[in-house]
Amino acid sequence: MADESYPSSLKYYQEHDWVSVDADEAVFGITWFAQNALGEIVYVELPEIGTAVVAGSPYGDLESVKMVSGVFAPISGEVIAVNEALRDKAELLNEDCYGAGWLVRVRISDASQLDGLMDADAYRAFLEQA
Repeated sequence: MADESYPSSLKYYQEHDWVSVDADEAVFGITWFAQNALGEIVYVELPEIGTAVVAGSPYGDLESVKMVSGVFAPISGEVIAVNEALRDKAELLNEDCYGAGWLVRVRISDASQLDGLMDADAYRAFLEQA
């Protein structure tokens, strides 16, 4: 399992998801906090390419030895890629949640929603208050 970190290059959502933005596309994943709380992740269910995801709504499930947890879209968009490697190797989420453990890539439908996300410092403060 990776060491606790919250890269400053990412935006964070209150449901413990991160977003990396590249022009009009974004990659979603779960934070170190989320994967640590879930424990050993054994199964990942993600949407099909072409699926519309809506900010604040679940778009997939993560199953660990402890529980099943939904993953929530930090912003709205259309899924244009899914991390197929997670189907056979769900533990990538525990090993590298900010790299090889990414979940989906979306075409952003409303870039203004990014303004409602937290930077790394705000997310750390959010964790301390929880």
